[in-house]
Amino acid sequence: MKILHTSDWHLGRYFHQQSLLDDQRFVLAQIEKYVEEQKPDAVIVAGDIYDRSLPPGEAVKLLDDTLHTLVHELKVPVIMISGNHDGADRLGFGARQLRQAGLSIVTSFTEMLNPVVLHDEHGEVAVWCMPYNDPNLVADYLQKEVKGYQHAHELLVAEIEQAKEELGLTKARHILVSHCFLDGGSESDSERPLSIGGADKVSPKTFAGFDYVALGHLHQPQYKSAEYIRYSGSLLKYSFSEHQQNKSVTLVALDEKGFAGFELLPLTAKRNVRRLSGKFEELLADGKQDPQRDDYIEITLTDTDAILEPLARLRAVYPNILDLQKERFSHRLGEGASLAREHLKRTELDMLADFYQQVTDVALSDEQLSLAKDLIRESLKESVNDSSSGSDKA
Repeated sequence: MKILHTSDWHLGRYFHQQSLLDDQRFVLAQIEKYVEEQKPDAVIVAGDIYDRSLPPGEAVKLLDDTLHTLVHELKVPVIMISGNHDGADRLGFGARQLRQAGLSIVTSFTEMLNPVVLHDEHGEVAVWCMPYNDPNLVADYLQKEVKGYQHAHELLVAEIEQAKEELGLTKARHILVSHCFLDGGSESDSERPLSIGGADKVSPKTFAGFDYVALGHLHQPQYKSAEYIRYSGSLLKYSFSEHQQNKSVTLVALDEKGFAGFELLPLTAKRNVRRLSGKFEELLADGKQDPQRDDYIEITLTDTDAILEPLARLRAVYPNILDLQKERFSHRLGEGASLAREHLKRTELDMLADFYQQVTDVALSDEQLSLAKDLIRESLKESVNDSSSGSDKA
């Protein structure tokens, strides 16, 4: 049996105020082509179908067109769950009727216990769909206390294990579809945190009882603990932090014993996401010769002198520049809090010297430092005197 695993389509997403619908349509056409060529027994989409709970009409139409091609024209069952970006109730509208047509959309814990059962020459394959959940949702469903994300997933897996016996599926092979954050997973800037401080992490050992685990939420293709516990990754690069990632869908093989391997089928974006750095004039010259000039670009200028209208001039060769910054004013991600604390400790002279070096790329001389120190001291003395004089008058 072959399963095509994908996730995190985020239909309707904007990237720096740029709509990505055309880019998403371009890549979804490649998935349709893979389905036509590989003829999988099912397509699994592991959550975050839309980018927000109330998606724009164009995104809804794109999903409708894609599902029509897969289910109606190519005759392949599609199995989907809701992710943390999706509005579960809206996504799940009409799901019970659609399942009869080959489209299974699971957005509730009740439907989670009604697996999609596939068949091949080796017997049954039960696909269990666990929609995105948080501890509060699971507590409401089970009417019991739930102590965090790990406990929530343990309880839901226990529910599935019980359903395996009740439905007579203990001898079947089992696939779990889930949208969660596995402990140790590699994240990027474009994923919305599920909670603060790492409390959303789930151990891969929680899913050890399945033959394949099709995961969504993390945007980089990867596996954790074992090759059969996999993230397919997102449809596109949704942040500049993903610029070095290679996007793909995962073609999974099952034999009579269960997981038998996988293949990553590459996805090629209509416009790549790239980071460029260098001198203004060099970037301007390179852009005129760049065959991929329409890519989404983040540029960091290393020039120290002032440049007139750099963004407008660079957009003449790179029309899709989405971010432009100067190197001396930028800081690496994660340094913000510590830099803020350090800045609070700095004196007026420290800040003046830092500002001067950032603007001129040259440090203040000893003579300049001495003069600046005297001027700051006089300024502060006058400020104190003015304040005291004002208090006396009051």
